[in-house]
Amino acid sequence: MDRQPTLEGDAVRLRPLTESDRDALFAVASDRLVWEQHPIGDRWKPEVFSAFFDDAIQAGGALAVIDGAGGGVIGSSQFRPTSFDPEAIEIGWTFLARSVWGTRINREIKRLMLRHAFESVPRVMFRVGDTNWRSRKAMEKIGGVLTTLEERGEYRGQPVRHVVYEITRESFARGPLSS
Repeated sequence: MDRQPTLEGDAVRLRPLTESDRDALFAVASDRLVWEQHPIGDRWKPEVFSAFFDDAIQAGGALAVIDGAGGGVIGSSQFRPTSFDPEAIEIGWTFLARSVWGTRINREIKRLMLRHAFESVPRVMFRVGDTNWRSRKAMEKIGGVLTTLEERGEYRGQPVRHVVYEITRESFARGPLSS
């Protein structure tokens, strides 16, 4: 599967994240409220964001989210292999500027990414912080089915807990994002 495609929608364009996006993406990430429900809630700090950005570039599946109207970077998302299911891909690490929260942008991003993924894999997994209610609600709106609760390491001495949602090729075809 090509994990860094360029995907076009009505409201956004997704393209491979590059080093030249660092400053524009940090401008989005520096908003503390973007991370307030996230298990790693201090990604608004330059040094924490920088490590996150470097990891995204090195992992090879990171996409910049470009506003279709203004052309600026408004967020990012990633495709990554799952560690527990070789026939699935994970979509995650998504964050968006607050100016587009509650709009159709996240739905369009997920629809574009899911369509692309289902050309190659039968299942897509989403790992969401267990107390990230905003993202959990968004997952349920797009048809994600809650599968498990997991602890995955720790950050600053605290366990990092996630819930995992799944969307299959079949459920996507008849779900809220299929059209």
